[in-house]
Amino acid sequence: MWTLPFTKNKIEKDVDRSNGNHSIIELRNVIKNYKTAVGDFPALKDVDLHIQAGEFVSIIGKSGSGKSTLLNMITGIDRPTTGEVFVNDTAVHELNENRMARWRGKNLGIVFQFFQLLPTISIVENIMLPMDFCRTYPMREREPRAMELLDLVELADHAYKLPTALSGGQQQRVAIARALANDPPIIIADEPTGNLDSKTADSVFQLFNNLVAQGKTIIVVTHDSGLAKRTHRTALIADGEIVNEYVAKAMPTLPQELLLHATRIARVQNYEAGTMIVTEGTNADSFYIVTKGTVEVILPRQNQSDVVTLELGPGKIFGEMAFFHERKRHASVRASEHNPVEVLILGYDQLDELLSQSDVTREALHQMADKHEQENLQRRGLS
Repeated sequence: MWTLPFTKNKIEKDVDRSNGNHSIIELRNVIKNYKTAVGDFPALKDVDLHIQAGEFVSIIGKSGSGKSTLLNMITGIDRPTTGEVFVNDTAVHELNENRMARWRGKNLGIVFQFFQLLPTISIVENIMLPMDFCRTYPMREREPRAMELLDLVELADHAYKLPTALSGGQQQRVAIARALANDPPIIIADEPTGNLDSKTADSVFQLFNNLVAQGKTIIVVTHDSGLAKRTHRTALIADGEIVNEYVAKAMPTLPQELLLHATRIARVQNYEAGTMIVTEGTNADSFYIVTKGTVEVILPRQNQSDVVTLELGPGKIFGEMAFFHERKRHASVRASEHNPVEVLILGYDQLDELLSQSDVTREALHQMADKHEQENLQRRGLS
């Protein structure tokens, strides 16, 4: 595996913070309005987003959904109308322009869709530019470091060529090396594979995976849902709002506008550890999506203690069996005894309205309910 040069101590620190559930990027109630001739245009609407150190996150959404505006908030290129943006423990929304450029150079490595390499200087000089600007390394170390970064992306043999002598895929790898120049904890890539063929795009994503494995936090904006699935998690943005990722996991075939609607109408409910959430045999009226913690599906045994037959973590669902089968609870579900639980709740009328607009989602959920019902019967036979 490729190893980043001169980064051992910093990377180990970042990995430790990731294990401690440290939010390296945090957007709190961010609203961004742009003034137009016909009034304010809301590009972002009350966005909350938390990204942990060491995560590989993709941001996807249609053109005009707010992806670029969201990136501009994180990079400090633009400021929120209201709300707060924290990146690597810095309140980015409070930085003035003089401090912003220097902070950005040390904390963020940015990879652009169109490479943006300076055409009149060599590849190695392009990579040295961020070090020159931020003065992060002594003069004598800058060229050797740039050469090590070129070796990382397997382009050391091209160090003294001009960018125009390289293919598009090679230029993108140079752009990644340049983004790593100052050893930033965060890499942000805006459609980094948009102009690349599928094989080259795959190699770029493999490079990103290697960097994440060594502790970097990477955010990729992409229109390619296939590539997005290769990241740790996906933030879907629609109409300036972040779709709840667990709603998207629970009903992946639901169209974006319906996922956003489900995010808006779902009710958040928290349960203390060990609390019973639903009880077998009672009337059912709600569909649940686990968002934090773990729930336990339990079945009673006569004259014996209850048995935990299944554990469901974030993105998993319950309540779908009763929706399709007689509206009666088929098992009891409680919060794990080891942690509190947060769930999103959709009433059956709300769920029915959503499914009435997506036959493929209704069918997928129905098949899942039938499968879980059969598994439930099998467990009872073994209990």
